[in-house]
Amino acid sequence: MARFNIRTARAQPKSAVTSTGRVLRTYEGGRGQEREPRSELFLLAVSHFVGRETFYESGADRDDRFVRLVRDLAVTDPAWTAGLLGWLRGEGNLRTASIVGAAEYVHARLAADATDGPANRQVVDSVLRRPDEPGELLAYWTTTYGRAVPKPVKRGVADAVRRLYHVRSLLKYDTASKGYRFGDILNLTHASPDPDKPWQGDLFRYALDRRHHPDTAVPPASLPALTAHRELMALPVERRRAVVTAPDGVERLAAAGLTWEALAGWLQGPMDKAAWEAVIPSMGAMALVRNLRNFDEAGVSDEVAARVAAKIGDPEQVARSRQFPFRYLAAHRHAPSPRWSYPLERALGHSLANVPALPGRTLVLVDRSGSMFWSPASERSQLDRADAAAVFGTALALRAADADLVEFGSTSDRVRFRKGESVLRILERFGDLGGTDTTEAVRRHYRGHDRVLIVTDEQFTPHRQGDPTSLVPAHVPVYTWNLEGYRAGHGPSGTGNRHTFGGLSDSAFRMVPLLERARDADWPWEA
Repeated sequence: MARFNIRTARAQPKSAVTSTGRVLRTYEGGRGQEREPRSELFLLAVSHFVGRETFYESGADRDDRFVRLVRDLAVTDPAWTAGLLGWLRGEGNLRTASIVGAAEYVHARLAADATDGPANRQVVDSVLRRPDEPGELLAYWTTTYGRAVPKPVKRGVADAVRRLYHVRSLLKYDTASKGYRFGDILNLTHASPDPDKPWQGDLFRYALDRRHHPDTAVPPASLPALTAHRELMALPVERRRAVVTAPDGVERLAAAGLTWEALAGWLQGPMDKAAWEAVIPSMGAMALVRNLRNFDEAGVSDEVAARVAAKIGDPEQVARSRQFPFRYLAAHRHAPSPRWSYPLERALGHSLANVPALPGRTLVLVDRSGSMFWSPASERSQLDRADAAAVFGTALALRAADADLVEFGSTSDRVRFRKGESVLRILERFGDLGGTDTTEAVRRHYRGHDRVLIVTDEQFTPHRQGDPTSLVPAHVPVYTWNLEGYRAGHGPSGTGNRHTFGGLSDSAFRMVPLLERARDADWPWEA
């Protein structure tokens, strides 16, 4: 009789993040699980903002751990590490960690004389996605390793420069506040223009001239936006506000590439209603989101506000901005005017479009312990990990067929919600619950659910039962979203229906349906 080759046989799915089996202590003293180096680096990388401390770990200690892991894996597993760094800057949308990681990748491989795997030049180029980032990488390298910049770094930066440098990037990012100006980078890397961009040669020459001869540099006739910008800069201060209020003011500011940040300095006065209404048409969606309160305080008209609302709630604009959902929560809290509530709710919903609609019964546990309120959810956010956890936990519960949403800390309780209810309204029901008793939360609320999802930093307090996931039957999957990347986790991961993910991104959510269809969940850049 067949024992294994039967119709109901299912493969046991595996996660990319795996444990070694070695027991470590969490920072609260619980019996945690060590992860193998790639898993530790991945979880740390997706939650790491260079120099930022967390509740349990100083910024310096996190930086050192990140650098050590990158340097080790750059030599022992270069293909995986290069994939991580490129994904981190791309879909992961984390700038600083990817730039630091690329520099350390190159330094480690040069020191080890390693030649296998992806080229150093290629890795540097892969993490530079915005025009100010070549300067960021060079500044990190020279402050860390001195002014001798190796050829792979120069060549990777030069490749990025050809992709990224254009007229508007020069006007926005090539400012006197930067240690490395565009002209400095061009001199250092000897970057040549892209032959497919005939205007780029003129741009590069002008960038060099305005760096080394600012008083005599003349914008090339082939790039009229530079001439328009120079003319505006040359206007006496007392005549500038008249440009803003002129019938062609909106078009003139846009043609000169004047950003809202530059406009505020150029006017040398307040950003009033007229100034905002003149620059709003050329602002990107996330710049609009960050300035909603400023629009209210300046008294922009309802007509202009309606155009702002339409843009920030547009699904294509949300997808293009690639912002984390809690950015919209931050905007809602900072600008509580009723006229922004609906578009921000729409934008938040669009940003959560890839949250899976899970069948059956789902238990969602959201960590609201003190440590979750300590560190920010992103490099530019004033919101904390507790806010991020609540946003995603709520979204998962709303999308699931039948879900129990629970907040936990020292105690735990259900968060009531109705199908179709506003995410922003549900978030108002979450609280601050002190310590981290994950084990008791699982014991109290697990009632035969088909799966358990826990959004947490995993630093649970000691408990006689140890691993909180052990309270769930082995055949029931438990998914942990790790938000801080600490070394020790609260339970095993990799096999046996126990899976840990890092960060809160679309790629993480896509792994749940894969695992439940008995397919292995690969690293996001390999899926």
